[in-house]
Parts: sequence; structure tokens; C-alpha cells
Amino acid sequence: MGKLTVVGIGPGNYENMTIKADRALQLCDVIIGYHVYVELVKERYSDKEFLTTPMTQETKRCQMAIDIARQGKNVAMVCSGDSGIYGMAALIYELRGECSVPEIEVIPGLTAACSGAALLGAPLTHDFAVISLSDRLTEWAKIEKRLEAAAYADMSIVLYNPSSRGRPDHLRRACDILLRHLPENRICGVARNIGRDGEGKCLMSLGELKAAPVDMFCTVFIGNETTKNILQNMVTPRGYHDV
Repeated sequence: MGKLTVVGIGPGNYENMTIKADRALQLCDVIIGYHVYVELVKERYSDKEFLTTPMTQETKRCQMAIDIARQGKNVAMVCSGDSGIYGMAALIYELRGECSVPEIEVIPGLTAACSGAALLGAPLTHDFAVISLSDRLTEWAKIEKRLEAAAYADMSIVLYNPSSRGRPDHLRRACDILLRHLPENRICGVARNIGRDGEGKCLMSLGELKAAPVDMFCTVFIGNETTKNILQNMVTPRGYHDV
């Protein structure tokens, strides 16, 4: 019987992939994933069989991985960032259900909150919340409640999936919600194409963030009341300096 390994590949470049993730991809027979993520690893593991599905076909993709592993092959399901944070690990377990076959292993990866924070400086040194602005699987009313709660608690906030062609105004709407509780001059940052060609960062105020050009390859950071701009680095102290 084969094995199914759910692999977080990090931002996409080999340098930010864990040793364990690399080893899993070396040892597997088949690599399955969303076509954009498969392209990120295809050249390095060119001797593998590759299978892909488009966006919105996550269930089909995961069931395919389970079925192939049950046929006796070792399968790696690749996920951008971490395999469990907005990744496929939970769906894999749900689809396998109470059955113990195939064996499943989950290998973590560097999620965009971590890699984007490193690019911007150190914005997450204190408590923070991660919220996706995609309402494809979560209704907007619930996203709005989560934004309100994080802002009310003055947590640093990381926004995944800030904008797409189908929802170009979601970041603006999110900023309007946050501005009910936070000042316009709150320090924010955008990390773009983390670990890939075109990588970049930009710091701005929350008021400016409303109109910032972002897409699905951006991760947005909103600081808390202590966050500073130190030579264009976004820094959130935890208080060590004051102890």
C-alpha cells in the first residue's frame, strides 16, 4: 500500500523549503497539486509523475491523490506555504474519513505570514491574527466579524488572498472595517511574490493601503499600536527592551 504525504513547499523557492519536504519529494512516485505550485517544483524533481487540477477543484485533486496512494504508489500532494494553513491537509483527512488507508503524513512548510514578515522586517513579534479575504469558502459576514475582532483586540493582522479579478474591492472593504477601530496612520506592509521572481515589499499607512495595488500573490500586514517603521522595516516590539 502506498503513502500520501501532504507537503508544504514554502514560498516556492528551494532555499525556503524544509529538508524534510525535499526528502519527501525525492522519495515519492507522483507529485500532485494545483498547477501553479507543481510548476514551482517540476524542474527539480523532473523524474516524477506530475498530475494537476485547476483552482476550485481541490476535492477532485485530493481524492485523486488518495486513490493513487491506495493503488500502491507514494504520492506527494504539494501545497504552497504550509500544508495545513489554508492547505490541503484537512481535506485529505476528511476524504479518507475513518479509513486508515492510505497512510498520511503532513509535512509543514513556511507559510506566507512567516516568509512575508521576514521580508518586511519583524512585524509579528507579538500576538497576531491571520485572516483570508477570500469569500469563496467563507461568507463575507464571517470575515467581517473576524476583522472587527482582530482590530478591536489591537492584534497585528496578516491578510491572505487580499484581491483577485473576481473580487477586486475586498482589500478596500477590509480596510474600511479596520478603520472603524484603527487610525489611518497605522503602519502596514505588503509583501509581493515572496521567494519568487518579482519579490518586493512596500510600507504604507492603513489609509494608503485601501488603494494599494495588490493581487493573489501579495500578503498584507497591518501592525498593532506599537509597530514602528525603522529604516523601511516594519517592526513590532514585544517589550524585551523594556524589561
